[in-house]
Amino acid sequence: MGALTYILSAIVVLGVLIIVHELGHFLMARRMGVGVEKFSIGFGPMIWSKKIGETEYQIAAAPFGGFVKMVGDEDELEEGAPIPDPEKAFNKKPVWRKLLIVSAGPLANLLFAAAIFSVIYMAGMTMPDTKIKTVLKDSPAMSAGLAQGDRIVRINGAKIDNWSQLADIISTSPGKKLLLSVERADGTRADFSVIPTPDNAKTVFGETVSVGRIGISPDEIFKRYNPVEAVAQGFRKTYEITVLTLMVIVKIFQKVVPADTIGGPLMIFKIAGDQAQAGIVPLLMFMAVLSVNLGILNFLPIPVLDGGHIAFFLIEAAMGKPVSARGRELAQQVGLFLLISLMAFAFYNDITRFIADFSHK
Repeated sequence: MGALTYILSAIVVLGVLIIVHELGHFLMARRMGVGVEKFSIGFGPMIWSKKIGETEYQIAAAPFGGFVKMVGDEDELEEGAPIPDPEKAFNKKPVWRKLLIVSAGPLANLLFAAAIFSVIYMAGMTMPDTKIKTVLKDSPAMSAGLAQGDRIVRINGAKIDNWSQLADIISTSPGKKLLLSVERADGTRADFSVIPTPDNAKTVFGETVSVGRIGISPDEIFKRYNPVEAVAQGFRKTYEITVLTLMVIVKIFQKVVPADTIGGPLMIFKIAGDQAQAGIVPLLMFMAVLSVNLGILNFLPIPVLDGGHIAFFLIEAAMGKPVSARGRELAQQVGLFLLISLMAFAFYNDITRFIADFSHK
């Protein structure tokens, strides 16, 4: 039953994200007046197929991808070959329309992540509060007079709305005096001066930095947001994950983040299974984070990915004419080699990681 949970949860997560991505291309193509010949989820041998109107919808055996085949697709047409329906041909549309169609896939993944986060915030979740749960012995907080049950409402006169905001101010203020305004458990208000103690900590990238600590831990509350606030929080969270993903990519090239942290399909299967066993909310959170990663990955300017096509169209806009078929072909061969190499490296990391985990059990 455990193995089945891992397999099914991974297939559901990947399947949904692929559908969202390809649906973005499909809907934008239709909106831009481009005909769609085939909408496929998966690659390889066909499992199911049905033609509705001009489009054939299909599900293929390998669930790790999908594609939308458009009328007049430049990658599918041989140079000089006749186009069945020129008015609906992708390669006959203005550059700005082609850019919108290609960008719609990864953008759909980013918007889908924001939608998932928004739903989670509306449903409610447990989160750390600005109310103090514990005060460490001999800590700056205890020396200043802070106590369990105090709620920190302002720092240096600025209103504090959540624990993340509070923690950021304290961690970035080692050795600096802070004025904390609190609501005490008995309803009274009081101000306390506290100086965060400098301490070394690891960032999410493994870098050692100096941070401030005052020796408190937060209480937790269950909070629901109204629809407007939830959507705002959903987009904010998507933006944060997007920035973090881009920073990880940069840190990998800077060799700050080890390359062996790159994961492939096996890691996705494991994490999806772990989150599914933890509950629907953790699984949805993982799906949202993976959707952001999929969107960012497809925006990278690598031929065969959406970002590579976007680069071709930007060159076309600058030069006033499309990149030659030979140029696209050579670039895509290089891109395909890079992509296959990355997938092989990720798969190697997965196997190495699982062998290491197994040997420690």
